[in-house]
Amino acid sequence: MTHSQTELDDEFVDTASRPETRGIELIGDAERHGRARDLFFIWAAPSVSILNLTIGATLILLGLELWQAIAVILAASLLWVLPGIIAGSGPASGTSGSVVTRAMYGVLGNRLFVAFVGWFIGAVFLSLTWLASSFMGADLLRRMGLEDPVWVPIGVTLVVAAITILVAIFGHGLILRTYSYMAAALFVIFLLVTAFILPTVDWQYTAPVALEGPALWSAMAIGFTILASTPLSFINSPDIARYLPRSTKHSHIALATALGGAVPFVVFTIVGVLLATGLDEAAFAAGLDVALLDLLPAWLAPILVIGVVINTIALNAMTTYTSSMALQAIGFRLRRIPAAIIVGVVGTALTIYLVLSSSLLEAANLMLQFLVIVSGPAMAIFVVDVLLRRYAYDGLELFDVHPGGRFWYSAGWSIPGVTALLVGGLATALCLSTTVWSGPFAVATGYIDLSVPAGMLVAAALYAGLQRTPLGKKGRP
Repeated sequence: MTHSQTELDDEFVDTASRPETRGIELIGDAERHGRARDLFFIWAAPSVSILNLTIGATLILLGLELWQAIAVILAASLLWVLPGIIAGSGPASGTSGSVVTRAMYGVLGNRLFVAFVGWFIGAVFLSLTWLASSFMGADLLRRMGLEDPVWVPIGVTLVVAAITILVAIFGHGLILRTYSYMAAALFVIFLLVTAFILPTVDWQYTAPVALEGPALWSAMAIGFTILASTPLSFINSPDIARYLPRSTKHSHIALATALGGAVPFVVFTIVGVLLATGLDEAAFAAGLDVALLDLLPAWLAPILVIGVVINTIALNAMTTYTSSMALQAIGFRLRRIPAAIIVGVVGTALTIYLVLSSSLLEAANLMLQFLVIVSGPAMAIFVVDVLLRRYAYDGLELFDVHPGGRFWYSAGWSIPGVTALLVGGLATALCLSTTVWSGPFAVATGYIDLSVPAGMLVAAALYAGLQRTPLGKKGRP
């Protein structure tokens, strides 16, 4: 399909009242609409999440004091500027971020990148957020008399997944129309929950064992890595912004995206820290989701579960939506709607597996830490490419997938991009410290997890350096 055909095809009308059939196809200037500030609510709705409470509680379990945990949260929140920076490549190119990354990895290299990174990140977040709603929904139903430990959480997963996939099928128009209402409802629900958490907070809390030296830096670094995985995972931010007019200021796009993600991230992760100060070992052993429901009055517990489900739908509909375009960018001859259904089915299967094999806290922490091996270097490369090109992405050239095209590079592979990604990922793994894997550099430093800064700095420096060589010249404007 050519650019002109895409512009004239009425089936690609972006509206909330009909399924969106456009996938990675180019968006003509006549079809552009919306304002940068709309992005704030689109990113706020997925970010008002029960996972923020879970991750905040983890910081206390790591042995941090209140002020140390809050300092780590504020430091990690600064990373939200990175999805904001790359979001502007969507309106600049008129297509999905999974196509824009052809400029970084080459036509063939990008297929491998999108297949692994796009699907890996998508599957992780689909399963983690569906997992949260499954555990909490099942626990609420248990309190109402439905106690089957297998079929109840699976049933909750299937219902929430079906609604999520439906939202993803309707796509950008429905997301733009409804997410501001979702964000407002979620803020109210989670602020109500916060009001009942605050009386239980131990404001004089001190860690059972005061950490110092390498042990303190290790705990703070591990906490930072877990927190950083969230903003670093949103390489899909161009997909949400791509319908904006080409003239929209990049700074406005970056600000709206970053604040939409960062504000609820900071507020409710701190609430999770405060929640953990009032819980004992038995409460943590029972599961944070169970402990939280026990704290709330009977009338509020169902409302919180509804809020968790709304947040799950908001985040996973966005993830399914963007992952469906990633599937197209890999080269599968699928329209976006069938691709969205496939993504949803895969995420549902992984969620059911996790429901039967783990707790929410364990699954969240391990998967979020390992996520940075790919998401950190990939985000760093994307940001460097955007800054080097100054958003000069030509959509027509990005769709030229034949030998000799601008982004064909060396036999379809961009040596600078692929090399920076692999070496950056290796640096991340060598510095990572988890309960199941600690890299040699992490061990040598007393289990201080420097995976995020190490991987991102190595990837960014190597990519920027190689771009100045003949290997990167062909793809530059």
